[in-house]
Amino acid sequence: METFNTLWSSTGLANFDYQQVIMMLVGCGLLYLAIVKNFEPLLLVPIGFGAILTNIPIAGFSEVGGLLHYVYYAGIDTGIFPLIIFMGVGAMTDFGALIANPKMLLLGAAAQFGIFATLFGAIALNFVPGIQFSLEDAAAIAIIGGADGPTAIFLASKLAPELLGAIAVAAYSYMALVPIIQPPIMRALTTEDERKIEMAQLRHVSKVEKIIFPLAVLLMTILFLPSATPLVGMFCFGNLMRESGVVDRLSSTAQNELINIVTIFLGLGVGSKLSADQFLNVETLGILGLGAVAFSIGTATGLLMAKLMNKLSSTPINPLIGAAGVSAVPMAARVANKLGLEANPHNFLLMHAMGPNVAGVLGSAVAAGILLALVGQG
Repeated sequence: METFNTLWSSTGLANFDYQQVIMMLVGCGLLYLAIVKNFEPLLLVPIGFGAILTNIPIAGFSEVGGLLHYVYYAGIDTGIFPLIIFMGVGAMTDFGALIANPKMLLLGAAAQFGIFATLFGAIALNFVPGIQFSLEDAAAIAIIGGADGPTAIFLASKLAPELLGAIAVAAYSYMALVPIIQPPIMRALTTEDERKIEMAQLRHVSKVEKIIFPLAVLLMTILFLPSATPLVGMFCFGNLMRESGVVDRLSSTAQNELINIVTIFLGLGVGSKLSADQFLNVETLGILGLGAVAFSIGTATGLLMAKLMNKLSSTPINPLIGAAGVSAVPMAARVANKLGLEANPHNFLLMHAMGPNVAGVLGSAVAAGILLALVGQG
C-alpha cells in the first residue's frame, strides 16, 4: 500500500489543481489561435506550449534546475532575446519608403500616443479593488499600445517582470488581431472619399541613403535618448548589415537562423511565466483590457494625424496609412492596403503604408526608452 501511495503521489492526477488545468487550457487556446486561426503562429505556438509545460505539476520546468527557468533568466530577464530579435527585424526591414517620404515619421510618432494615454489609464485602475499597479507596472503595460512584442517584453523584463507573461500575451494577441481590431476604427474615422485617395509613386532611394539612415538614427538616439539605444542600436545594426551589401551571410543569418532560434526560446520563456499563481488574477484582466485600449488609441491617433497631414499637405495623403503607425510589421500596412483597395481597386497603398509602419517600430523603441528614462530604476 505504501508503494502504491508513493506511485500515486508522483502522478500528475494526484497533484493537479484546477488553476493549473485552467492555465493549460489557456495554453491550448493560444495553440488553437496559432494553428487554426493562423494568428502570430511563430510566437503563439512556443508561448502556448510553454504555458502547458510550466503548469505540469511536479515536473519542475520553471523551477531552479528546469529548462524553462534557465531559458527565461538567460535570455529574457537579461533582455538579450528581445534585442537579438530586434537585430533580426532590422535586417529584414527596408527603410526605403520612409526615406522617400520622411513625413511618415510623424505618423509613427502619433501612433505612440496610445502608449502614454494608457500609462495614465493603468494608474487610474488602482481605484479598482484588487488592482495595484506601480508606476513601473503602468509603464510596462502601456507599451502594449505600440503593438511591438519584443519591445513589450524588453520593457516588462526591466520594469515589471512579474507581469511579463500577461503583457507578452496581450502584446502578441493584439498584434495577431490587427486585421480584426483596426478596420472598424479605420472606417469609423475616415470617409469613403478619403479612403479612395490615391498617393503619388515614391521616389527611388539610393543605396547610399539606405546606408546612412541607420547610422543617422543611431546617432540621434545616442545624443538625445541614450536609454533607447539597446533597442534602436540593435535594430540599426541589423539594418546596416542588410543595406551595406558586404555581409550578406551575416544579414541572412540574422534574418533567418538566428531570429528563428531565439524566437523559439523567447516564446518558451514567456510561456513559462503563464503559471496559474502569476496569471489568474484581476490584474491580468486589467492588463488585457488596457492593452486593447492602448492599441485602439494608437490606431486612432495615427489616422487622425494622417487626416491632418492630408489637409495641410500639397500632395494627397490617404489617412488609412496612419493606422500603420503601430509597429505590427507588415500586418498593419497590409490592412491599410486592403481597405484602400476595397474603396478604390486602383489604390495600392502598401509601400506608402510601410513608411509609417517601420517608423512605428522606431517609435515604440523610442517610447520604451522614454519610459525607461522616466520610471526606470537603473
